[in-house]
Amino acid sequence: MGHFSDISPQGAGQRGLWRLMLKLPAIRGGLQLLIVKRPSLVELCQAYEDACVTLQRLRAEPGDVNCPRIREYETICLEIETEVIACCLEFKASHDQ
Repeated sequence: MGHFSDISPQGAGQRGLWRLMLKLPAIRGGLQLLIVKRPSLVELCQAYEDACVTLQRLRAEPGDVNCPRIREYETICLEIETEVIACCLEFKASHDQ
């Protein structure tokens, strides 16, 4: 992978980027700039998409809403969101100097 141009509209990386931009509107613009400058972020977007899809599937299954796997995937999504925010803040700080 490695380049933003490698993300097809049908790709998990692109869908993950869209999800992150919807979830984190305050950093939307910075995220769009960062993904072009730091293509390794594509993999993080892919991981976010995969985790979100799995979480939706788990929540849709009948059973305990406090299932450990649901909590695990909620945590994974939150950790990825936190990492993306940190990357955007770091990128902004390095370019504001």
